[in-house]
Parts: sequence; C-alpha cells; structure tokens
Amino acid sequence: MKAVLCKSFGPPESLTVEEVAAPALREKGVRVRVHAAGVNFPDLLIIQGKYQYKPEFPFSPGGEVSGEVLEVGPGVSRFKPGDRVVAGMTYGAFAEEVVADEHRVLALPDHLDLSVAASVSLTYGTSAYALIQRGQLQPGETLLVHGAAGGVGLAAVEIGKVLGARVIATAGSDEKLAVVAEHGADEVINYSEGPFRDRVKELTGGNGADVIYDPVGGDVFDQSLRCINWGGRLLVIGFASGRIPEAPANLALLKGCSIVGVFWGSWLTRGGDGNAQNMRQVFAWIGEGKLRPHISHRFPLDRASEALNALVERRVIGKAIIEIGG
Repeated sequence: MKAVLCKSFGPPESLTVEEVAAPALREKGVRVRVHAAGVNFPDLLIIQGKYQYKPEFPFSPGGEVSGEVLEVGPGVSRFKPGDRVVAGMTYGAFAEEVVADEHRVLALPDHLDLSVAASVSLTYGTSAYALIQRGQLQPGETLLVHGAAGGVGLAAVEIGKVLGARVIATAGSDEKLAVVAEHGADEVINYSEGPFRDRVKELTGGNGADVIYDPVGGDVFDQSLRCINWGGRLLVIGFASGRIPEAPANLALLKGCSIVGVFWGSWLTRGGDGNAQNMRQVFAWIGEGKLRPHISHRFPLDRASEALNALVERRVIGKAIIEIGG
C-alpha cells in the first residue's frame, strides 16, 4: 500500500510517499480501507517532534480517517467487513489502509458522505467534549470562540449555536469571518485589527463571556482572562500561537472563573462511551442540517505536504482533507 512517511522530524516538505507493508491486524483491531483522512494541527506537531507522543521512525502522520472495514481482529464484535466507519488514531492515517482500535471506531449513518465524515471526528469530537462535558455550556449563555475559522473553532461555533448560546467569534481576516458568520456566529471580531477584550465587554454589557473556547493560547489567552464573566469557564484547547501562557492566579480569584483543560484524546480512553454518545448526536445534527462541516481544501495522497502547508500558512477554513480511496 502507499503511505506518507515521516523518517525524521522536520517540516512538511521532508515527508515522502512510498510503498510499504500494510499494518498487521491485532487483537481488537479493525482494518479500514481509507477513503479520506482529515488534516489537523496535531499532524504538524507530530512530524516536527513537538507533540506529546513521539512515534518510532518511520511513521505516517494523520489522526482521523473515513472508509470501509476490510477485516476485523480477534475480539471485535461491533464491526464487520463492508461497514462504513470513521476511525481515530494518534498517527498513521495518511495511508491507503489503517488498523484502528475498536473503541476508536464509529459506524457512520447512511446520510453522511465519506469525504465529509473524514473532517468530523476530531474537530466536532473535541468541540462537543469541550462545550458539553468540560464547559457545561447552557442555553442563553455567551460563548466566545477564538480561531473560529479553524477546524475545531468552526465546529465550536456551530455546536454552541445548537446548544442555545449566543456566539461571539474571532478570526484574523474578514474573509474568514464571513464564513464563520455563515455558520452561525452572532457577532464576529477581527483580532488583527487590535485587542478584542474591550469589544467583548462592549458586546456583553460589561460582563464578559460565560464560556471561552481557546485553541490559540499566547496573547489570546491573556486577553481572554480579562473579558470573562464572573463564574466563567476558560477552555484550554491548545496553543496554535506557539506560546503556552501562564495564568495570573489573582485574575482567576477576582473573576471567580475556572480554567479548564480539554484533552479530548485522553478522554477517548478514560470517558467510557461518552465520545460515542457525543458523536451519535453530532451525526444526527448533521443529518438535520444543524451542523454543516466546511471543507475548504482537498488534496490527493501524494500532495500531503501541500495539505499540511496549507495549515501552516493559515489558508484552511474549516478543514482540509486528503482523499485517498475511490
């Protein structure tokens, strides 16, 4: 089979596409013929050696796939050959075949296109967990979403609206904000035009946001602590800015707020059936037209480096995917 290979840590240009042996089928493993793979920020981190997990070389990046089950290993009871599925993994998705653990595989409803499905599991899974389990977002609350044109950000905007929140969204260009508004944001802020914290205070009558979704970190986190409502929840999703911020403890005290970590990947193994329940709801919302996954870029397997560079250059709105199978 063909696979994208990372043989040493480096930029996307260092990746190669080669013929390799198919991965061995293991106990409770599900072999999937890949139709498409989602492209996500952790894929950049893992090829640069900046992710919390460092695979042995050579390895394929990629953390989510959609496709068809080819065979199942001993102990697998929920899937059979021919089933349409999405699967999550730490790495290995940029390949024609993958073997995923049964507990990280989900059956797809008939209404969900396989290419669209490849863009859903990580972004909507992360954002559903963040807003439902960790942020406990309530109808009528104000949700502030940073990096709202990115994959997890746009998913958070949509899920926030479905949950009944008023959504304020930030992004770095008017073009991106136009897409964010189309996906449900009530108010948008271009943070390239200056600090957003005063505008958030203005839009909330001086109170600030009840829940803040932050995949950016750095200065965005710093400002967020200054425009959060009393009793608010600041959700730490990641650090796309490159700087891991430090929170002044006095602000958490004065605001009566919580700084809440969101590690979706770890929750998958600790949260029982929680993610499967969330994703069944996400799939239903997509079928009802309440969520509309947005794919701005599609690439073939041999252009995986270009797909990752589109993320680096912040050209992706919503998601980019790599289409592999027919």
